[in-house]
Amino acid sequence: MNTTKQTRELAMTAIVAALYAVLTLAIAPIAYGAIQFRLSEVMTLLAFYDKKMMPGLILGCLIANLFSPFGMIDVVVGTFATALAVYAMTKTKNLYLASLMPTVFNAIIIGTELWYLLSLPLLETIGYVALGEFMVVSILGVPIYKLVTSRLPIKSEARG
Repeated sequence: MNTTKQTRELAMTAIVAALYAVLTLAIAPIAYGAIQFRLSEVMTLLAFYDKKMMPGLILGCLIANLFSPFGMIDVVVGTFATALAVYAMTKTKNLYLASLMPTVFNAIIIGTELWYLLSLPLLETIGYVALGEFMVVSILGVPIYKLVTSRLPIKSEARG
């Protein structure tokens, strides 16, 4: 890989990570907790578009979770959930199915984390996390993804 391409990929990783973290922190009161509405999760669809976006998304989640009221456990557990979700998205051929990956992984993993940390009802907490993820990624994110990718001049790695 040439230096220009490496520099471009590193810059893209940094931009994606920064955007994810800033979008999460900008709405911090509703980005953490049992009822989550992380607008930054729309960006997870970038992993479906191009697997090279995965490191930026995972790093952005890690950075955002450094500011979580739940401390290091959320850094580890939350980042792990995002890593699994975006990895699964890269292995999925269908946009709608890919958009469900963050819902499934975050609902189970983050829902269980919140149940453990806050002594909340498990199934209800999983449901709330799933609802927030589904609304952001599938309901809001899929139409945005389709709009943006339909206007891109080059779709060599685009899917959906």
